[in-house]
Amino acid sequence: MKRAQENHIIQDLHKKMVFLVGPRQAGKTYLAKRIAKVFKQATYLNYDSHKDRTIIQQEAWLNDTELLILDELHKMPDWKNYLKGVYDTKPEHLKILVAGSARLEVYREIGDSLAGRYFLHHLLPFSPAELHTLKQDYTLDQLMNRGGFPEPYLSDSDTDAERWRLQYTESLVRSDILDFKSINNLRAIQQVFERLRHRVGSTLSYQSIAEDVGASPITIKKYIEIFEALYIVFRVTPFSNNIARSLLKEPKVYFFDTGLVEGDDGARFENLVANSLLKACYVARDTKAKDFKLHYIRTKDKREVDFALCLNNKIEQLMEAKLSQTDIDKNLVHFAQKYELNALQLVKNIKKEYQQKNIRCLDAKHYLENLDL
Repeated sequence: MKRAQENHIIQDLHKKMVFLVGPRQAGKTYLAKRIAKVFKQATYLNYDSHKDRTIIQQEAWLNDTELLILDELHKMPDWKNYLKGVYDTKPEHLKILVAGSARLEVYREIGDSLAGRYFLHHLLPFSPAELHTLKQDYTLDQLMNRGGFPEPYLSDSDTDAERWRLQYTESLVRSDILDFKSINNLRAIQQVFERLRHRVGSTLSYQSIAEDVGASPITIKKYIEIFEALYIVFRVTPFSNNIARSLLKEPKVYFFDTGLVEGDDGARFENLVANSLLKACYVARDTKAKDFKLHYIRTKDKREVDFALCLNNKIEQLMEAKLSQTDIDKNLVHFAQKYELNALQLVKNIKKEYQQKNIRCLDAKHYLENLDL
């Protein structure tokens, strides 16, 4: 199946290197190999392969290679300087695509060594917008329960999808995390992982989880940062004009795989909306240079709105996710008036769309399918 950003990546390859990042098994390798078919001579090398590793280290790919795909290269010691050398000395005809399952924070460690030499693209699980673009039939329930990762989403049965998820989760915790960082207490990090599955959409207290697990809040925060670095979860922080202060406040945590969410359909639906909004932010940044970020709103008196889409640290849109049709949320009304903004209440099981002053109550599926920032 074609992915939505395929053409963007092909265009960018003719300008600079492209870094393709995203969760494990989100389809990066599949997409890279699809793109390879556009070129007469493409070479795919995976650093996890012993044979490929030797070719990478010796730079022994064929001279007529037009597209060089380097998968999981970030696992190579001093890979940044290695890649800089390859790029700076490559022949004019050679295009380079680097794929990996580590988050942008890993690449930010590059510093100046690769500055100006690459474009970044995020490949996330399927969203309503991407499935709509690709003219795929689906339901929100299917995405909520199976998640948007290609294999479980396209699976012939719910049982096979769940078998994939069990293996995927086991591999994440026991392999990917241990490869990424040295972890002394595997049991503790597994416990944190399970607790996060039950706390989707709730403000997260590192102290509370620390008391449950028997570790320090600093350790809990470190574990969650590892989950985030490997695209297992993402944090949504409360909006503040002071960015540093916002990062210190309690975040909410969502999973890239909606199928990992434990709880009622309300939590799964909120996670689905969060995924869709985050993905739209990434697409806007990767392809349009629009610096959208996803936050939520919360005040000292505990008034809260699920999501705030922000551009250049200014709120552009307030959103509340609701499973079933109800009156407009009173907190959404409060903040829409306070910030003098239009706001949306996205409803999964909607009977009728309507507008109340500057707030629209919309069908969630239709809105998310047409989401374009």
